[in-house]
Amino acid sequence: MTRPARLDVVVPAHDEEDAIAPCLLAIADAVRTLGRAHPDVEVAVTIVLDGCTDRTAAVLRAAATADPLWGTVRLAVIETERLGVGRARAVGTAAALADGPVPSERWLAHTDADSRVDRGWLVQQVEAHDAGAHVLVGAVVPDPDDLEPVVLARWEQAHPPGSTLGHVHGANLGVRGDVSLALGGFDPVPEHEDVRLVERARALGFDVRATTELPVVTSGRFDGRTPGGYAEHLRRTYGDAS
Repeated sequence: MTRPARLDVVVPAHDEEDAIAPCLLAIADAVRTLGRAHPDVEVAVTIVLDGCTDRTAAVLRAAATADPLWGTVRLAVIETERLGVGRARAVGTAAALADGPVPSERWLAHTDADSRVDRGWLVQQVEAHDAGAHVLVGAVVPDPDDLEPVVLARWEQAHPPGSTLGHVHGANLGVRGDVSLALGGFDPVPEHEDVRLVERARALGFDVRATTELPVVTSGRFDGRTPGGYAEHLRRTYGDAS
């Protein structure tokens, strides 16, 4: 399998003024790491501001202006009315694929605005493509700074190494560009658009691979942006510190 001509990072964001700058900084570190490892791969980032009512847009633009990387790497910011995560991720994917090389020469790396990717994350995505994967399902871990010690201990006890293999998270998901189109992209649903996409990929016989290496650190809050998302899972499963 030839190396992708371009890797696109797609990030939906709804009211993430506290998280968007660390998210962008982590992506920038990953872009720089990829540039050293695979300088032939172009990178672009698309962030969809999904009906934000706080300072997410202003914080994002300030963070982008402060980092000279974004003078050389394409950063597209799309502002929409409130769509919900499924439609927002679909909008970002469509915008990314509408620009640049043909989809068969592309890889889409998806994460979330309340998350911080590992500096080696984009290298991992490119190497999954090179190895022939159609979809890469990655792991996430909650930010330990967001959890009371007793809650974090419960989570760690329930998650020995390798236990999350195959769990699907939009905060750490890679898809080859033409495969994304063949799957119909993300469904316009308020949650679990990531799970539905991977289920279709498996049902249609695409090469879906999973890894727990280089997990993405995501918010450990209990009050999330989708009713049945990761935040609700943490709250319901691990409870509070009482």
